[in-house]
Amino acid sequence: MGNCWPSPVVNHSPGTTKHYNPVPNNDARNEQSKSTENRASLPLPPPAKEGRGVAGEEVPPCGRIVTPNLRSYTYAELKAATKNFRPDTVLGEGGFGRVFKGWVDEKTHAPSKAGVGVPVAVKKSNPDSSQGLKEWQAEVKFLGKFSHPNLVKLLGYCWEDGQFLLVYEYMQKGSLESHLFRKGAESLTWDTRLKIAIGAAQGLAFLHTTEKQVIYRDFKSSNILLDGVISLGTFFFFYQSWHFDFNAKLSDFGLAKLGPVDGDSHVTTGIVGTYGYAAPEYMATGHLYVRSDVYGFGVVLLEILAGQRVLDMERATGQHNLVDWARPFLPDQKKLKKIMDPQLADQYPSKAAFQIAELILRCLESDPKNRPPMEEVLEALQKIQAIKMKPKELKASAKQKQTAQRHQQSPGNYHHHRHGHTQSPVHHKNDGVARAKRPLTS
Repeated sequence: MGNCWPSPVVNHSPGTTKHYNPVPNNDARNEQSKSTENRASLPLPPPAKEGRGVAGEEVPPCGRIVTPNLRSYTYAELKAATKNFRPDTVLGEGGFGRVFKGWVDEKTHAPSKAGVGVPVAVKKSNPDSSQGLKEWQAEVKFLGKFSHPNLVKLLGYCWEDGQFLLVYEYMQKGSLESHLFRKGAESLTWDTRLKIAIGAAQGLAFLHTTEKQVIYRDFKSSNILLDGVISLGTFFFFYQSWHFDFNAKLSDFGLAKLGPVDGDSHVTTGIVGTYGYAAPEYMATGHLYVRSDVYGFGVVLLEILAGQRVLDMERATGQHNLVDWARPFLPDQKKLKKIMDPQLADQYPSKAAFQIAELILRCLESDPKNRPPMEEVLEALQKIQAIKMKPKELKASAKQKQTAQRHQQSPGNYHHHRHGHTQSPVHHKNDGVARAKRPLTS
């Protein structure tokens, strides 16, 4: 109740893809319980005579990826690492399947017993999924070769007897979506929201500026995962820092696609993605531009500003679509306050909020050529981050905070749910990997 999830876009393509990025590990990648005679190399497995994939296609019973960055796990190992995929270890669920919390050795990433070592997120294909093999391959294709602080890391994989599994780093803070919209989640300050936006922009800018441009194609708040606090040397010991807190990392590369080549402006594909976030030109024509991702970034930036989902049919008439409703408020600094997230309690610089509103409008331009490249968006956000509250704003904010505290302490006051509607009292399990919304086949 109160949560209206953006609907997946109908998928007209022959298949889609999925998730993440590598951690260096050259140890024991060949620990397989089965003979190498039953293995085939990837990506693109050869036609097989035995077994069928989750999409009904014939695939070999087992597979092996030739890469120095990923560990090869057996199904039995991951079964043990997740307590036999018990329901109480589920972190989330998407079109590909469920994500389970598992445990591995902190140095070798070898499977370990629950509670021993460090946690990981294990994504397991759903036997009823029509996306399994191709999404699994796409995750490996992109995250198996890219390494960046703002992309979630893929540690290993398992392809065995029709089972497709992926093992990722565990993200303690869950998704941006959960913090913005779910009751009971830790609220985000202005500074933290900007930090998350900048981190996500860094990840997207990296993808757009690689030698072969990568179009992410499914940029949304549920695909932005946030880390917690980790001591140096406990897991990703190669980072020279003691703390990782609310650093944003892009996840779920199931729809990622290489960008245009040979001077072309776009690639033409089947329409996949998530309603509300997908760029209008892509929805209308299937023409996918690098700056189609910029539109999705603008939508998420608006969600960060307003603290509301892009689509919510339980909001008042005329407010179901956040972009359509908020657009008239964005160019006017006085009107902008009406759409700002009340959770911020005016504890933000009005000048910075207005500059973000202006940036959102540029990202949401109907013509992709008029949208700024992600490098420019990133630079703008970094400049905005330096803007601090004026003394007058600090004084007004402190006064408002005191008033709110007195109001909460007064007897007979009731705590209202956010955004004026009732939300489900159930806490969704989403503390490690965001629930992916995959395209549905019509």
